[in-house]
Amino acid sequence: MARGGGGWHVVVLLLVCTAIGVRSDASDHKYKIGDVVPLYANKVGPFHNPSETYRYFDLPFCSPGDVKDKSEALGEVLNGDRLVSAPYKLDFLVDKESEVICKKKLSVKEVAEFRSAVSKDYYFQMYYDDLPIWGFLGKVDKEGKTDPSEYKYYLFKHLHFEIFYNKDRVIEINARTDPNALVDLTEDKEVDVDFMYSAKWKETNIAFEKRMEKYSHSSSLPRHLEIHWFSIINSCVTVLLLTGFLATILMRVLKNDFVKYAHDEEAADDQEETGWKYIHGDVFRFPKYKSLFAAALGSGTQLFTLATFIFLLALVGVFYPYNRGALFTALVVIYALTSGIAGYTAASFYCQLEGTNWVRNLLLTGALFCGPLFLTFCFLNTVAIAYHATAALPFGTIVVIFLIWALVTSPLLVLGGIAGKNSKAEFQAPCRTTKYPREIPPLPWYRGTLPQMAMAGFLPFSAIYIELYYIFASVWGHRIYTIYSILFIVFIILLIVTAFITVALTYFQLAAEDHEWWWRSFLCGGSTGLFIYGYCLYYYYARSDMSGFMQTSFFFGYMACVCYAFFLMLGAVGFRAALFFVRHIYRSIKCE
Repeated sequence: MARGGGGWHVVVLLLVCTAIGVRSDASDHKYKIGDVVPLYANKVGPFHNPSETYRYFDLPFCSPGDVKDKSEALGEVLNGDRLVSAPYKLDFLVDKESEVICKKKLSVKEVAEFRSAVSKDYYFQMYYDDLPIWGFLGKVDKEGKTDPSEYKYYLFKHLHFEIFYNKDRVIEINARTDPNALVDLTEDKEVDVDFMYSAKWKETNIAFEKRMEKYSHSSSLPRHLEIHWFSIINSCVTVLLLTGFLATILMRVLKNDFVKYAHDEEAADDQEETGWKYIHGDVFRFPKYKSLFAAALGSGTQLFTLATFIFLLALVGVFYPYNRGALFTALVVIYALTSGIAGYTAASFYCQLEGTNWVRNLLLTGALFCGPLFLTFCFLNTVAIAYHATAALPFGTIVVIFLIWALVTSPLLVLGGIAGKNSKAEFQAPCRTTKYPREIPPLPWYRGTLPQMAMAGFLPFSAIYIELYYIFASVWGHRIYTIYSILFIVFIILLIVTAFITVALTYFQLAAEDHEWWWRSFLCGGSTGLFIYGYCLYYYYARSDMSGFMQTSFFFGYMACVCYAFFLMLGAVGFRAALFFVRHIYRSIKCE
């Protein structure tokens, strides 16, 4: 596994970049006057429910004679994108004035459909030469009316496109609705509508390579940047104070411990031992449920590797705004390619813990994260199918994901497991373990697992919670997030605080002569995941306008999977830090 240098991570990055198709806007987009520029209608949906999106032509718009579906990459389908040819014709440098797409008589049923969409703040999304276009379908007139039954509902029937070009390239497009061209949908009656559009071309000096920058600038406006940097400085100060405080205490206490134990050894040997040295014969006693423990460590290590690769790709600039589905593609591909790490870590650690049934351990490792994720997906996909939403994955995509799992993830997991089993590494314990475990003295309630987890999770969470709002507003809203460098710093701070707080709590646990620290360190490290899920509840009810069964189930279902991933990842980090610390302090004293 270690052979072949460190080149495997470069191979993973290259494979992912190929799978994503880095920079779709870098392909050739040169046009001559009158050339057809591709315009695709993507989806419609309630503005406040980002997961609840429907196909554009699920609403009774004017349909071009032959609606062609655009072939899409895996990430685009996972993202709920369903691109079809749009009814508008925006040829290169051809201005149009009040062009009629079609005249349509809306039936009572179609009027009701549009009215329902307008009342729920439906927006539409299109892509013109890979540039996104947004707009609302209509408006609700509530002026001076208190009773909802008196509201007036209007559909916008005239769309005005303003397109900027530089020589033979499309640089920018804006769509706005004509506030005077409205169709009244308030009453249940048939309505005649002339759907129209205009196009105006203007020249600009912006280079083609910089046309996407306008979208990333929105998240790095000075006001937002100030908040981000304030959040970073706040976190750093907290972390420095805390780590400095804990380091000082631990160093002084440990130094005193070492001096005391050295002095005790020189004094009478029959003196009663106390504190963490007293339990040196039990501290390396292997934990209960070691197969599950090794599987959790393996899964956590894999998810940590996945997060690291995602950050590397983000910092390289792969996830620029509206690179449709790039993040989903990267997650699927990297997760599949890194499953060997989970297999190797779990099997080698399980064998170090003198486990014998390594095959069962591998199966457990493979199912520990994928199992809950698969069950959540099955439930949510069924909900999406019932809603006829674009979030429902087509059968073909499900087959592709199954094949990736069967042909890449599972074989790599097994190969990693075999390599881990054959690594023949022995567990490095500085002290011999006694035959019979010591009894743990009765401890106060706040030294129990749950109170310790609450203490351990609060601090790392407080270091990241400001940044969490921006991430949530991006994933579960329409805000764009591009400041990956700041996010990476926050991630590093999160890891440092998690490791430090776990080490501190492990020391206090051992000092109280409680030698069952293995699971405790993992649970304390991972408890931040539970705090993040608590933040989900706060965000849903206090900071967002999401509603409806589908959006609620998608939000809490997928966030549960994300928080579970954080739990495993930070649990592995916490345990590794605690193990390093425990080995270090017991190596520093003489153990009989």
